[in-house]
Amino acid sequence: MGFLLSANGLLVLYITIILFKLYYGDDWEGLYESITGYGLGGSSMALFGRVGGGIYTKAADVGADLVGKVERNIPEDDPRNPAVIADNVGDNVGDIAGMGSDLFGSYAESSCAALFVASISSFGISHDYTAMSFPLIISSVGIVVCLVTTLFATDLFEIKDVSEIEPSLKRQLVVSTILMTVGIAMVSFFALPSEFTLFNFGTEKAVKNWHLFFCVSIGLWAGLVIGYTTEYYTSNAYSPVQDVADSCRTGAATNVIFGLALGYKSVIIPIFAIAIAIYVSFSLAAMYGIAVAALGMLSTIATGLAIDAYGPISDNAGGIAEMAGMSHKIRERTDALDAAGNTTAAIGKGFAIGSAALVSLALFGAFVSRAGIKTVDVLTPKVFIGLIVGAMLPYWFSAMTMKSVGSAALKMVEEVRRQFNTIPGLMEGRAKPDYANCVKISTDASLREMIPPGALVMLTPLIAGTLFGVETLAGVLAGSLVSGVQVAISASNTGGAWDNAKKYIEAGASEHAKTLGPKGSDAHKAAVIGDTIGDPLKDTSGPSLNILIKLMAVESLVFAPFFAAHGGLLFKYL
Repeated sequence: MGFLLSANGLLVLYITIILFKLYYGDDWEGLYESITGYGLGGSSMALFGRVGGGIYTKAADVGADLVGKVERNIPEDDPRNPAVIADNVGDNVGDIAGMGSDLFGSYAESSCAALFVASISSFGISHDYTAMSFPLIISSVGIVVCLVTTLFATDLFEIKDVSEIEPSLKRQLVVSTILMTVGIAMVSFFALPSEFTLFNFGTEKAVKNWHLFFCVSIGLWAGLVIGYTTEYYTSNAYSPVQDVADSCRTGAATNVIFGLALGYKSVIIPIFAIAIAIYVSFSLAAMYGIAVAALGMLSTIATGLAIDAYGPISDNAGGIAEMAGMSHKIRERTDALDAAGNTTAAIGKGFAIGSAALVSLALFGAFVSRAGIKTVDVLTPKVFIGLIVGAMLPYWFSAMTMKSVGSAALKMVEEVRRQFNTIPGLMEGRAKPDYANCVKISTDASLREMIPPGALVMLTPLIAGTLFGVETLAGVLAGSLVSGVQVAISASNTGGAWDNAKKYIEAGASEHAKTLGPKGSDAHKAAVIGDTIGDPLKDTSGPSLNILIKLMAVESLVFAPFFAAHGGLLFKYL
């Protein structure tokens, strides 16, 4: 999955550029400005995958858990549970399709932002095709590096024991990052001229090729830091999640309080990592630096996606083993894979959010350059109202997605209860439940409930740009970026920590976990409640927010010429 996605993204972008060249000829600025539409398409699709998929999977998951585990005391993925098929299908929709399209969107947009800024710099003006293709060359080196990295896990170090699964997956990230740093150094020295100028808001900035090496590398290493921080806060091998699990002794309320606190705390280090990456790359190479830093973070996307897709695949395998009534041993093995997969999926989400922040900033810079704004001044009321409204948008968006999951889960719970009460012999396993009805509830809910949040994201830049003009829109984009990242990181880490706290209690691997009880104890019930609250946080509203910040930025960039010429109707006539 990782290789297909990164290779396809690169191949299609390359072909698109070649085809558009036939039409645009020597007008490189026009050519790369129209290529920004590629990112818009990628992200619009990601909106469907992430929001629709998130609503689909979590409605099924919450419904299956609440009635199955809490009320009826049957295990997860039990074939008697009517929502079990919808739950397993949902893993693919939300975690695989959603995650894939999300990272593809980031990937397409960071390439587009870098290409656009380069086209109005000396590369584009002097028609230096090799230097112009620098973003694409980085991505292609990334694919080769990830191919080599894969061999480390499959052939060089074979895994003999359950405890080795998670370290081996995490080792993949480190190996690919180290190899990629060497790859970037080679590309920077061979593909780029030794000195060149980059567009910097109306002025030209003189840059050397080793500056860009540092920009890409700092993005790459910031990604690793974010990944590892996320892992520390969401894996049940470390104290934060164990503290959350411990708080389940006194019931669900303390579990929720501890989980929320953990989520807010987990924002600190990633934000510093992003801030350092932004400062270094901007001061070295202006806006182009930030775009290639985002590309650096995404250059090892093939490995990142592989360890991310690992979770849902092993989760589904466990579901099949449980439904087919296979031996207890098999289920234990799939559970071990799934617990490791859960953590790596959290690392993937961290990557997606971190890269979304950098990509969104790069697109913001491209938008400001394209709209011809020299500076964005926070002290002007036009910009400030944009900032404060932009900062509110992630909350509005999260409210919509959370409520959608809640109402869809409500329908699902009623349907599952109805089937348990009306189908004779269902609990004893003599009759089969009506799985199709539950799948239909999830599908209908996800398609219907996706429209309002989608409309919010798509219409905001259009309305702000047309009615209030480019300065206000710049404020909206900055505000949504700044608040969206915080909400997204805290939501997905809170959810991940609750999920793994529940798994920690269920597995009973340590003495501490055994005191908290077997499945069905009070502490375990409190943990299940936390996990159920965390489901929409970590799989719907958290990860969808990075699409909100990227999609608004890329849409503003695509419409920038129109807003610059005709926008700000309200201020013109007032």
